[in-house]
Amino acid sequence: MEEPSHAGTWYTPAKYVTSPRANATDDIVDNALHRPDHEAFARKVDGGWRTVTSREFADEVMALAAGLMAAGIAPGDRIALMSGSRYEWMLCDFAIWTAGAVSVPVYETSSPAQVEWILRDSGARAVFVEGEERARVVTAAGVDSVGEVWRLDGGLGRLLELGRPVPRELVERRRRAVGAAELATVVYTSGTTGRPRGCLISHGNLVAEVRNVAAADRITENVLTDRTTLLVFLPPAHVLARVVALAAVHNGAQVAHTSDLENLTTELRTYRPTLLLAVPRIFEKLRNTAQRTAVAGGHARMFRAAEATAVAYSEALDQGGPGLWLRVRRRVFDRLVFGKLRAALGGRVAYACSGGAPLGAGLGHFMRGAGVTVLEGWGLTETASGVTLNLPTAQRVGSVGRPLPGCAVRIGPAGEVLVKGPNVFGGYLHDEEATAEAFDEDGWFRTGDVGELDDGYLTVTGRKKDLIVTAVGKNVAPAPLEDRLRAHWLIDQCVLVGDRRPYIGALITLDPEFLTWWGREHDRSWAGGVAELRDDPELRSAVQAAVDEANRTVSAAESIRRFRILSRGFAVGEELTPSQKVRRGYVTAKFAADIEALYAPPG
Repeated sequence: MEEPSHAGTWYTPAKYVTSPRANATDDIVDNALHRPDHEAFARKVDGGWRTVTSREFADEVMALAAGLMAAGIAPGDRIALMSGSRYEWMLCDFAIWTAGAVSVPVYETSSPAQVEWILRDSGARAVFVEGEERARVVTAAGVDSVGEVWRLDGGLGRLLELGRPVPRELVERRRRAVGAAELATVVYTSGTTGRPRGCLISHGNLVAEVRNVAAADRITENVLTDRTTLLVFLPPAHVLARVVALAAVHNGAQVAHTSDLENLTTELRTYRPTLLLAVPRIFEKLRNTAQRTAVAGGHARMFRAAEATAVAYSEALDQGGPGLWLRVRRRVFDRLVFGKLRAALGGRVAYACSGGAPLGAGLGHFMRGAGVTVLEGWGLTETASGVTLNLPTAQRVGSVGRPLPGCAVRIGPAGEVLVKGPNVFGGYLHDEEATAEAFDEDGWFRTGDVGELDDGYLTVTGRKKDLIVTAVGKNVAPAPLEDRLRAHWLIDQCVLVGDRRPYIGALITLDPEFLTWWGREHDRSWAGGVAELRDDPELRSAVQAAVDEANRTVSAAESIRRFRILSRGFAVGEELTPSQKVRRGYVTAKFAADIEALYAPPG
């Protein structure tokens, strides 16, 4: 049972205590022994999905680990992984751990300078890469410690052949020698500011995280069952995608991968997952696409009514249940709108997990009312992913849930969220000063997020460093208003500015897909880019209407007084992190002239 220790602190007792001998590979060995024929994975082969059993996967992992050992990989060596979401990622990750080595994930969108830094800082001995282009980037980095570069397409066969003479007993002995205290992975923060730092995450951190997620109320029974199918399309270098996949393996769910985001709808419709893992932008796009389709078909009023019904229905679920008339309205809109939305996800998704950025209460209620319950959680790279999670039996839409078993959350000075738990990392690689600063005198990890606790439910209002203090001393958390603006189908990204300025301004980027449709509807061409259209009176009027609607939810001092439409959108690796978080420092520096224009005298 949850235990509020004192005001501002909430602890959920652990339901699992990690054995000192446990490591992250135990699950695949147990699965191969106890459910060898279970279809544990689905991999893309020749345009279709081919299943891989628990026994087949364990055998592949052991064979690849033998190849690593034969190639001279020793316990504790660092091996980097640089690819999109695919079956071979998990295969290599488990093989690295089985060989006693440490995996170092690298985002495929990383710049050459970032790749060089991560390989050099981690002391990587070898690298698994996807594609010739990334292999060239790794080679060009010229990091002396890197002795091998193995291609996921074609290079694994050479390793498997190399490992054939290695006895399986020797591989198993190497695997068992790894304990909970041993380092499992060095995960570099994607870095909304500054150079990425390597977070030291142990096998014990991963095991505790996975076991306590599985032990959370009704997760194993409702969300991650042995009949669950999960499609992972987030970058596997992101700790959220990695840990959820590990939890799925632990619970016997089936895991499939794709990195083909351009054809994600097709992938969802062919694989038909029952569980979806996504960042909020995916859900925003889903709703906005449905809205645009309705507007294009002359059904804008119907969509607005459907959206209002979904939100009201979801809110009623938390207040004694919806009445008869609301249930009838929802059934009508289920046929007209919601069923099509679920079909776009494959038609079988009942639950979705969201993390990496705030979801927003409005979007959460809309999705639940439309038939997909989004369980929003919260965590950081330093906490091996989740610290809190909404559960099927304990959900408060708009919050990020209560602490998972074994985790404690405290609201510290200035509203900063502090964390303790067996999933909290061991520190930053080669940075003792930053490690010391990350913890307070009582051992609580300083997350840098600002939030509030109410009956154990955590609401994160933003980052400490993102807080805007206007010239008149008004403190403004930008995230809530930005979330509301991004809910509009025409707006892709929004960044509030105004630190030490007389009022709040906004930098806005437009969704190119929806802008194309808007241009057709209003007989406008933007072949030369957004710059051609951004001063169009009708377009600005449409954006102003979205700003006015968002402003209704805040005080006058917090409202957006002026906005500027930027000439191009944000890109991952530049203005955005791989998990779609805005790099505010980068944006404010790059678009300094646009910010100054927001505060220039009109005329």
